[in-house]
Amino acid sequence: MIICKSTGEIEKLRRSGRMVRQVLSEIRDRVRPGVTTLDLEKFVARRFKELGARPAFKGYRGYPCCLCASVNDEVIHGIPSERCALKEGDILSLDTGVVLDGYYGDSAITVPVGEISEPARRLLKVTEEALELALERVRLGNRLGDISATVQQHAEKNGYSVVREFVGHGIGKAMHEEPQIPNFGQAGHGPFLKEGMVFAIEPMVNAGGPSVRVLEDNWTAVTADGRLSAHFEHMVAVTQNGPDVLTRL
Repeated sequence: MIICKSTGEIEKLRRSGRMVRQVLSEIRDRVRPGVTTLDLEKFVARRFKELGARPAFKGYRGYPCCLCASVNDEVIHGIPSERCALKEGDILSLDTGVVLDGYYGDSAITVPVGEISEPARRLLKVTEEALELALERVRLGNRLGDISATVQQHAEKNGYSVVREFVGHGIGKAMHEEPQIPNFGQAGHGPFLKEGMVFAIEPMVNAGGPSVRVLEDNWTAVTADGRLSAHFEHMVAVTQNGPDVLTRL
């Protein structure tokens, strides 16, 4: 069942979403060669405590950290480590979430570490474009498949592939609510979008093939072919006036 939120609930989700995005913006400024992903984890944990929010990821299904930090061919769920020092030319996906007043916030960005190659820069650009195009499909009368198809079409027309094992999701008083939102699908299919639905849309786009595998830590998902992957995520509400992106600053 897809839960439609009231105006008051959407405002609470906006508070949570903007807090996550604020912290992601602050992390971005700290990403540079030589910094470890554990350094970034410690920063996130401290900031959430200062802001009075509970980390959404830590302890979720046993996940050990507040932040997912995924480097290069790591698609999602990279566990921060003192052994992972960032290098010039890396790309780094940062995904984190909070619980504030009982409502979840969840967002992700992929950022360059120093100067990156033109192919890496193009992958980031196209993935973020896919998200922005998908957000524009979050309108009354459209269907869920319109969102999924938009991501897939933009990625594939630019020579990339979309991850199929991991998906976007509804969000509210739980981090993962119905519906699941794949990054592939057919336009004109799936449930109609109704006022008050809130989604976390998160394109995961690979430079090579779509296949992924999970490492022995049982969390870190990497591309099967070792090619780069990028990940961006926003929370968005369906309203009478079109898409309301709750994680915009």
